[in-house]
Amino acid sequence: MSGHSKWSSIKRQKGVADAKRGQLFTKLTREIVVAVREAGANPEANFRLRLAIQRARDNNMPLENIERSIKKGSGELEGSSLNEMMLEGYGPSGVAILVEAMSDNRNRTLQEVRSLFSRHGGGLGESGCVAWMFESEGIITVETAGLDVEELALVAIDAGADDVNVEEGYLEIHTTPQDLEKVRQAVERVKQVVSAEVPKVAKNMVVLDEKETLKALKLLDNLEELDDVQHVFANIDFSEAMLEKLRAET
Repeated sequence: MSGHSKWSSIKRQKGVADAKRGQLFTKLTREIVVAVREAGANPEANFRLRLAIQRARDNNMPLENIERSIKKGSGELEGSSLNEMMLEGYGPSGVAILVEAMSDNRNRTLQEVRSLFSRHGGGLGESGCVAWMFESEGIITVETAGLDVEELALVAIDAGADDVNVEEGYLEIHTTPQDLEKVRQAVERVKQVVSAEVPKVAKNMVVLDEKETLKALKLLDNLEELDDVQHVFANIDFSEAMLEKLRAET
């Protein structure tokens, strides 16, 4: 399981998404709006929009919110002007961090992100300084309770999955971004998925000691809490001891 997915699963267990549902809906709305502006309001012809709509549904976003977001993106309803931003930098212990943001005020977002990096012992870098360490990958997560794991793994592989990893309580299915939707549909004939996304996954991970891991996670959490930040990715991995400690705190 990738470091990104390990931390995502811990956050799901903590109920972080439920606690911040209002902010989550705002971020999901922005993703839909920008996807529509980029390639149109027809989900069948717009992969990014299909993915954004599915993610909104996965997080129980009301249908009327989704439809309103599409109308904002197509210009039928008034909406703010959003610009996509990719910010890159290094956190504590040299952890590589990518920050995807959508903002109507680039300078404000840049200042807020730079301030957090600085306060947590890191710093923003030039464009391209860490992006080369990451690549886009489709990741589908399925809870394994009451599931024939081997059977579902075979279903996923037959549908085009590149790899399947079994973790405590979860099955993680890896695909190319292009095959994510096809594999997801095959998997959901057997079991409802927890999430299906296309994150930036680090090609090489770093494992830190407990103190440095907690420092890095504090920065990642604070970045994700910024209103303009959509996603945060890092090349940090977690030792089994650290994972058990984090699970015990849920």
